[in-house]
Amino acid sequence: MIDWLLCILVANTFADPFRDGWAPVLVLIVEYGFFIGLFAQTPGMYITRVRCVSWVSGGRIGVLRALLRGALLALVVPALIMDVNRRGLHDRAAGSVVTSVAR
Repeated sequence: MIDWLLCILVANTFADPFRDGWAPVLVLIVEYGFFIGLFAQTPGMYITRVRCVSWVSGGRIGVLRALLRGALLALVVPALIMDVNRRGLHDRAAGSVVTSVAR
């Protein structure tokens, strides 16, 4: 929810996010590509103390895989279909998993 509100605020600088529904979605995909790809966390993930890392290595997934994850997440349906490890289709396609941050 935190990331979505940030996306609406950013999208408001170049479009009307309530009239042009594509604008915040585009910002969300770019936000995921940048923040998850480089830092393993979006601002909302930082606040809620979770991160998105590689399923195999536990490291960052990189910008391209984060963009793929964000694009699939924007479709909503992949997030609703989870496996036994609570990984949605978007996480499985990107080879990622969301984990809590150690204190």
